[in-house]
Amino acid sequence: MKEKMINLIKSAFKDESKIAKIETIYELYDNLQYCAKLGEMANVLVDWLFHIYKIENVSFSLFNLEKETTTSIFKKGKDFYLDGEFSFYFIINTHTDLNAVVSFCVESQKKYDYIAKERDIIDAAFLQITPILQNGIIKKHHVEASSVDSVTNVYNRKYLIDHIHKIISLTNNTEDNISFLMVGIDRFKAVIEEFDYDVGDKVLVELAKVIHRNIKDFDIVARLTGDEFLVALVNLKDNEEAQNVAKNIIKEFSQVEIIVNETTKQTLQKTICVGISSFPADSEDINQVLKNADNFLYEAKNKGRGKFAIYQEEDNSSIDLF
Repeated sequence: MKEKMINLIKSAFKDESKIAKIETIYELYDNLQYCAKLGEMANVLVDWLFHIYKIENVSFSLFNLEKETTTSIFKKGKDFYLDGEFSFYFIINTHTDLNAVVSFCVESQKKYDYIAKERDIIDAAFLQITPILQNGIIKKHHVEASSVDSVTNVYNRKYLIDHIHKIISLTNNTEDNISFLMVGIDRFKAVIEEFDYDVGDKVLVELAKVIHRNIKDFDIVARLTGDEFLVALVNLKDNEEAQNVAKNIIKEFSQVEIIVNETTKQTLQKTICVGISSFPADSEDINQVLKNADNFLYEAKNKGRGKFAIYQEEDNSSIDLF
């Protein structure tokens, strides 16, 4: 890759048109330096490809070498396949577990042939911006590692503690409530004892998926510890909406079949209980609201499996959750 940049510079002495292309590479480099987030970097790179080569269908993603998974960061234009007739893809090696993959598709054989001839220039551009992208990926990975639960990919306890007051600020100057659902798996310990922690993780992952399918994009889910999740439902008018969400999560999760043995295809079905309390309707003290939700999770479990209980004014536990 380094040789391509050197060769490009050498060829510019014979072909002045390449000097302008080298200039655009360093313009891209300069613009990327002002980006704070990886998504912004992807946007700048996609704009550069459109401005220089009129490429309209672009995808910027991260490929995790360890997990063999792909995460989309930015997309523009129509969908296409990497092995499509007029498709290109470039792997930007960041020397981490995450490599950046830039792929795009053109509309005609003529445009494809032109981009193929320009490939060395695009490679040289990507070589120059690799250190910036690497820093962006490392920063993204660090932020996620410190705020996301490694098993379920929902937020962790630390993130929720750090951001709880930002969540509360969403109700400022409005009449809306934030309802908190404390979700716990019924007899989760028995799963570990009968099977193992890997099966326990599968149960947790499936529950996280079900919760996400039943809430809005701006609601927040965090795994607190063990089998307990806290869900913040923002901008609700009353507790009835929160109850409906809880009922839907309880019902859908009870129907999920989790494979515990790939050979025999043995499956496991579990149930959950939910405790509900709202801010500021139930209390203007957020710690008290969270205690309420936790208390009523156990109130729900006392009723049996697959139940929910909503806060009612009464004496509450003095357990300090946060």
